[in-house]
Amino acid sequence: MRYRDLYREMTGGTGHRSIPAWAREVLSAVAADASSGGSAVTAVRHPLGFTCLPIERDGDTGVCVHVWSARLAAALPPAPRITTSQVHCHSWDLLSYVLYGSLRNELAEVADAGGDAATHRVCHVVSGPGHDDIEPTGRTVRYSRGRTAEHGAGEVYALPAGVFHSSVVPAGEEVATVALGRGYERGADLSLGPLTARPHRVTRARCRPEETAMAARLAAGRLLG
Repeated sequence: MRYRDLYREMTGGTGHRSIPAWAREVLSAVAADASSGGSAVTAVRHPLGFTCLPIERDGDTGVCVHVWSARLAAALPPAPRITTSQVHCHSWDLLSYVLYGSLRNELAEVADAGGDAATHRVCHVVSGPGHDDIEPTGRTVRYSRGRTAEHGAGEVYALPAGVFHSSVVPAGEEVATVALGRGYERGADLSLGPLTARPHRVTRARCRPEETAMAARLAAGRLLG
């Protein structure tokens, strides 16, 4: 299945019958190919704490498997240190299916504010080959936590572009999701940083083939039960 097929399964309520089996097959193939040095997929350690396996990219759409795992994190290269905060918004619509485990999405209340009322500065995250440039903007805001939603295995959740949020995985919880993204030309990836934020670059931690194989194999193994 490709993006359009996965999207149809998620929005049609039939994903629980097809997506875990698809993910197990795809991840097993990635693990086998990476072990032999022939995989087109390279896992990346993300500053937000998960390992990303980019399965498909086609124009403005993409399919990734995101894996949160303390065991995996200990075996892979350290994730880049987060330099802003966990609160961010995408330039793309996210539709996600939880393969196993559970996570919590915390929506953020963000209001423009200045002076002593401001708590954060909005930073523009500009992605390039192998890195993200963090560019503080002139916009300062006051942040407070909004409503939260829990999502467990077999559930689908959506986060539209431009919605500030953070995704929280309980300590010790093993979680994986299939994440679909559809981007917009005028969208922007933003993060809430400190008021004193300065421009800087964060280099992505790309995994070696054997590490990519390890990540894919771990997730596929969980799906085997």
